[in-house]
Amino acid sequence: MRAWKRPVVPSVPGHSDAPRLHDTATGKIVEARPTDIARLYVCGITPYDATHIGHAATYLAFDTLQRAWLDAGYRVHYAQNITDVDDPLLERATATGVNWRELAESQVELFRTDMEALGIIPPDDYVAVTEVIDEIAAAVDQLWDAGLAYPVDTSDALPGASGEPTADIYFDIRQAERQAPWKLGEESNLDPATMLALFAERGGDPDRAGKRDPLDPLLWRAARAGEPAWPSKAGAGRPGWHIECSVIALKELGTDFTVQGGGSDLIFPHHDMSAGHAAALSGHPLAGVYSHTGMVAYQGEKMSKSLGNLVLVSSLRRAGVDPRAIRLALLAHHYRADWEWTDAQVGDAERRLARWQAAFGAPAASAPGSAAAVVARLRAALTDDLDTPRALAVVDAAAEHPLDDPALLVRAIDALLGVAL
Repeated sequence: MRAWKRPVVPSVPGHSDAPRLHDTATGKIVEARPTDIARLYVCGITPYDATHIGHAATYLAFDTLQRAWLDAGYRVHYAQNITDVDDPLLERATATGVNWRELAESQVELFRTDMEALGIIPPDDYVAVTEVIDEIAAAVDQLWDAGLAYPVDTSDALPGASGEPTADIYFDIRQAERQAPWKLGEESNLDPATMLALFAERGGDPDRAGKRDPLDPLLWRAARAGEPAWPSKAGAGRPGWHIECSVIALKELGTDFTVQGGGSDLIFPHHDMSAGHAAALSGHPLAGVYSHTGMVAYQGEKMSKSLGNLVLVSSLRRAGVDPRAIRLALLAHHYRADWEWTDAQVGDAERRLARWQAAFGAPAASAPGSAAAVVARLRAALTDDLDTPRALAVVDAAAEHPLDDPALLVRAIDALLGVAL
């Protein structure tokens, strides 16, 4: 799957230190220092209604991480998936009478357009689930052969090619904990009751009869009438949610990659389960750091497709909002914070953009401040757990006084904050 056009990221004299990030698994701020190339995986969209401000906030956070790594002198290998076959997409396609593939492609194209407008660095590997069905099916077979998967009878599944009954395939968590370098909850640190509640809320089926453990996740869904399906040794069907990211991440980045990222609503079950699948398949941990963004609310509720309280990037752009102002409005909030979007934030960001553009023109004639010192403070803010509110405050303060080399700061703002003045 093609991604979108990469923005030009200027080089700036000097360099940052390796960024430090909050690691969800340990609850600590840790150094995200790559051993070779910085390898990053961020979970992508399910393309049935893209791109809202909550999406944009997540992808901007990990764009900022990439920019910090690049400024520190590292090469970056970034992979992202597209969940282009899943229950919500199929349900929306049925409800609107649109072919599910056409719906997915239209929303992926809208997402590409939004990301390019916002200046988000694209993934090197932008992989749709439908492009790696064979690899996912092979991974399910591997887990089956290792005794880590089992069937659950499925009364509404289509029969196999020879008329035999087919079954859904589930991951055996307890057996995997005995065999793989992984324990359920080692990333989320949640208690069992909370896990059960979130599992039911976020696509799981804890009450499914025939499962060995209520939290065992689906690996392969047997074919149903009216649903897309692909052949596999387990029978015709399609992937479960968590296994897709495990397979794509391992395929593109290998094991023990630098950072696994996504919204905090993915911590459990998605990231816990993806890490378990990957550990069972490879014998290694999935990632060194698990980093998560906060949730964005609107009108008093978490912004979500199910509630319909979405502020779409494309709608803001159609209304004439400068994408740089959208970017600044998002950067005004720390990536880990939960916060609420208001229409007033666009105006605040537009005024900030105008102040910066007016301030950083010709060099000062006398008693100038040091642009290099401002760049150093900007770098320090971003390497400290991607503290973008502090970074914006650094630039705001610099705009109040003349600088000896405003062009240097302009390059740094573009390189590190992605805002071209």
